Amino acid sequence: MTFTYALAEFIDFQDKEACERVRRITRDEITKHPNPDFKIQVIDEHPELFAAFATDLVQQIKQALDEGRDFVCILPVGPVEQYPIAARMINKFRIPMHHVHTFNMDEYADEHGNTAPADWPGSFQKAMFDKFFNLIDEGLRPPLEQIHFPTSDVLDHYFDMMQEVGGVDVCYGGIGWCGHIAFWESHLGHEFGQDLDAYMRATSRVVTLNPMTIMQNALHSFGGDWSLVPPKAATIGPGEVMAARYRSFWLPYGSSVTPDITWQRFIARLAAHGPVNTFVPGSILQTAPGAYIMVGAVADNIVVDVS
Repeated sequence: MTFTYALAEFIDFQDKEACERVRRITRDEITKHPNPDFKIQVIDEHPELFAAFATDLVQQIKQALDEGRDFVCILPVGPVEQYPIAARMINKFRIPMHHVHTFNMDEYADEHGNTAPADWPGSFQKAMFDKFFNLIDEGLRPPLEQIHFPTSDVLDHYFDMMQEVGGVDVCYGGIGWCGHIAFWESHLGHEFGQDLDAYMRATSRVVTLNPMTIMQNALHSFGGDWSLVPPKAATIGPGEVMAARYRSFWLPYGSSVTPDITWQRFIARLAAHGPVNTFVPGSILQTAPGAYIMVGAVADNIVVDVS
């Protein structure tokens, strides 16, 4: 028996036909894309994916060091499992990071737009120092003044800060449940409509978090407690992502990271294979050179089963 229904009203992307098309993309088909510079890859297991993510970051740092140039990158929190691996590699091979400038994608904010302090347990600043920077031997770490976060005091010129150190070499990141990049949410598309040019130039700001983001982050960072997730965040925008010389996006949220939850399976397809539009922020990655790497559980076919 056929059962037809509309998408829920709160969902910003309402192209049901596109959803049905990408839902049918199989694991065997998912790496095929008409843009040869947008390279989709599947890595079957989580340990191998995080090792590959760490290796990519460390190789970029080392290559810039060998070439005598600065390395400028945008970094995410979510996932963070790659950072301790990268720190161990940096320590083992004694790779100095005096030439590295990091800019984190985002940070939580309160209802007034004030960003969370670095010592708050849910702060992305705290996560980066606990999981990465403080694990690197002190003599190898980048200078503190070269580690940046989109806090309230710098948010309005965050993009300019990146340009002042030569522009971003690699923007690392992931895709959120609503299709967001960093905390650039799907509902921001209502502001831009079909004006993709203006959308891709938009830079850092404070945003209200999407309901899907609140639930997603409650699942994997706050023990399922949605009341603990702040209502807003400071975030980079499409402008920072597209201005980078390369984009490297990693999608690990399959079964062994979040047991029995594979929420990234559909949005991974919609962002990579759906129409490029302002209501699925990750879809803009299709238009530029970059890597898009997902774990096997995310690449697996979408099957409806309520048993």
